[in-house]
Amino acid sequence: MRKETSANLNCVYNTISLIEKNYDQVISIRELENVSNYSYRNIQRIFKYTCGETIGAYQKRLKVENAYKMLLYTTENITSIALKVGFSNLASFSKAFKQHFNIAPKDAKFQKEPLLAKAEIFPIEAKQLLKPEIVYVRPFTIYYKSAFISYIDEEIESLWERFMENEFPVYGNEFYGIVADEPLIRENLSCRYDTCSTMQIKEGKLPSKTIGGGRYAQFVHYGEYQTIEDTYSKIYAGWILNTALEFGHSPVIEKYMMHPGNTSSPEEQVTYIWLPLG
Repeated sequence: MRKETSANLNCVYNTISLIEKNYDQVISIRELENVSNYSYRNIQRIFKYTCGETIGAYQKRLKVENAYKMLLYTTENITSIALKVGFSNLASFSKAFKQHFNIAPKDAKFQKEPLLAKAEIFPIEAKQLLKPEIVYVRPFTIYYKSAFISYIDEEIESLWERFMENEFPVYGNEFYGIVADEPLIRENLSCRYDTCSTMQIKEGKLPSKTIGGGRYAQFVHYGEYQTIEDTYSKIYAGWILNTALEFGHSPVIEKYMMHPGNTSSPEEQVTYIWLPLG
């Protein structure tokens, strides 16, 4: 996100949260003004400056990107998916989908491998397949800061360095990362990433939201964060291609169990990767 005042950022976060919860529905001007505490004209201006796209474009992108996830990770038919993400008919959905991804929904549904190859992820041998634990994550509150970035470890590390400059409580705190946009299908392979803490900072200025509340496939990454892409590659190029489970379209969550703040050895770092299940 571009640099803005904390008041403007909070209104953008509140607007993003409203759209994410209701992306498949018509959102009225009054709802946007009430949640942002700005006039419709001003929240449009602030949102575009901060996020790089209009509110309407953001909602439309959520529709087609969530539809792509359903095409990839569920057995639902295309018409059902089109209606579920908020399009009135299959024709309007197909047009919007092809404009955004340059591929027809039918082709996208049956071409996982070309998509993975585009991201330089290739099918792996059965002996390398990761086996997750299926867990239920209770809803819980986090305090967070968002950024639109390329999903690479250098940018993630930079985000966390700035985030940890805040005064967080030392004991009892947990840290999470939320990959709010699917890296595989996000345009230019960039995504919205949230740095999260379960405790508020001393000044109490971070916005909050609830995450969890469902079943997840839990994978474990051992070692420093710079190598986490190896684990993701094994998930996407192995387990996902073979599992019979269906995925939800809520964000992927990373839980940092052992991290530089509570261990001095990179080899001892442990990250849980939670993939939402439908």
